[in-house]
Amino acid sequence: MASVAEQLREAREKRKLTVCDVAAATKIRTDHVRAMEEGDYRVFAAAVYIKGFVRSYANLLKLDTSKVMADLDAELSATKEFSEPSSLAGSPRGLVDAVMLWASKLNWQLVIVLFGGALILALGFWSYRAWQRYQTADPLSGLGPGLYQPPRTNVGEVLPLPRPNE
Repeated sequence: MASVAEQLREAREKRKLTVCDVAAATKIRTDHVRAMEEGDYRVFAAAVYIKGFVRSYANLLKLDTSKVMADLDAELSATKEFSEPSSLAGSPRGLVDAVMLWASKLNWQLVIVLFGGALILALGFWSYRAWQRYQTADPLSGLGPGLYQPPRTNVGEVLPLPRPNE
C-alpha cells in the first residue's frame, strides 16, 4: 500500500501539474505541498492542518478523499507527535499574558478620549495656578539688594564755592 505522500505525488505527476500549480490552486504554501509529498509532517503545527491540507490536495487531484484520509489517519496515529490531539488548554499563563489579555479587552477609543480629557484638565489647572501665582506675587520680590551709589565726579572739574563775605 502506497503512503499518502506517494499517492499525492503520483496523482499530481499523472495530471502533469507542478508543485507551484498545486500551491496556487489550493492556496497552500509551496513548502507545505512539498512536505506533504515527502511525508514530512513536522513542518505543520497540528494534525488538523495536515488533515485539512491533504483533504484539499486530494480533492484537487480527484482522489478518493475518504480513502486518502483513512490512510492519513493510520500514518498519523503511528507517529508519536500526531497520535493524540493537541491540548486546547494551552501553556500556563504568566503575568505578561494576563496583562496582555486585560489590555486587549480595553476600549482603546474611550481610553484615549478619557486620557486626552484628563490631560486638558490637568493643563488647565496648572495654567490657572500659574496665573494665580503671577497675580498675587510681589512685583519687587525678584529684585536683588539694591545699592545706591551716587555718581562720581572728578574733583578737579568742580570749582570751590566762594567764601561768604563777613
